[in-house]
Amino acid sequence: MKSPPPAIICIGRNYADHANEMGGEVPESPTVFMKNPASVIDDGDPIIIPPICERHGPEIDYEGELAVILAHDLTDATADMAMSAVKGYAVANDVTARWWQKKGSGGQWIRGKSFNSFCPIGKLIDADSVDCPQSLMLRTSVNGRVVQESSTSKMIFSVQDLLVELSRGMTLLEGTVLLTGTPAGVGAGARPPRFLDDGDVVEVAIDGIGEIRNTVRRV
Repeated sequence: MKSPPPAIICIGRNYADHANEMGGEVPESPTVFMKNPASVIDDGDPIIIPPICERHGPEIDYEGELAVILAHDLTDATADMAMSAVKGYAVANDVTARWWQKKGSGGQWIRGKSFNSFCPIGKLIDADSVDCPQSLMLRTSVNGRVVQESSTSKMIFSVQDLLVELSRGMTLLEGTVLLTGTPAGVGAGARPPRFLDDGDVVEVAIDGIGEIRNTVRRV
């Protein structure tokens, strides 16, 4: 992505299995948060563990996701309007510092989601080349081991549903990135937890969309 998007809007707990592994209930309406646009990096760029995330022990986690990119501004969209506003799709990783997400920001998630390099996004695939965004297989691997594997068909709220809901009374600007949530298998959900460390290689692949590969680096 050549320049930061105007906004990165994210959906939490949009797969029931992920909500369950994190100890939460399946939401009745979308759980919405944002990431700093300056957190975006490209395929191949390193995910950096900043010193501020070293103070409370290992906490850096991966979340493979389908990203949706808007072609134009969208306000109060109908279902048809919502999908016609989609420019394309991409593979993304909603990298998260779990202590900062849960304890360091007064109950708000944005800090733990927004450190520099915490949003790898791959090449945009034109929307016309994707038959259905709700029938795509997603896989995340760490050091070659598959840790997440699911289908976007298991989203609680579809791409269309999310765009209609989010655009109600709020303009989504051209170029906005929507991260649609992650399935089960994140490091925080493992027993014991499995967090990222220096030298780890994280790969996220979505059938028909592409793949990103980022190495974790400590500074």
